Amino acid sequence: MGLIGEVLLLPFAPVRGSGWVMGQVLREAERIYYDPSAIRAELARLEERLEAGEITDEEFDSQEDELLDRLEAAMRRGTQSDDGTAR
Repeated sequence: MGLIGEVLLLPFAPVRGSGWVMGQVLREAERIYYDPSAIRAELARLEERLEAGEITDEEFDSQEDELLDRLEAAMRRGTQSDDGTAR
């Protein structure tokens, strides 16, 4: 894009910058959400809550299934490169 195009698009710079920031925040949130060590820590806390009687067996099973699904997805994501192909 030439100089004229840049000048014409200058009023939209804050929008483009905001889009970039939102993309960075989304990538970081996904990285944290799919971090296997964080998921394992959540599983350990969940088990502690069950043993302490804070949650029922049904609640434990439901939340455990969700966390195990996330862990499985995290492991799949970890075996793929950025372009979606297997490593």
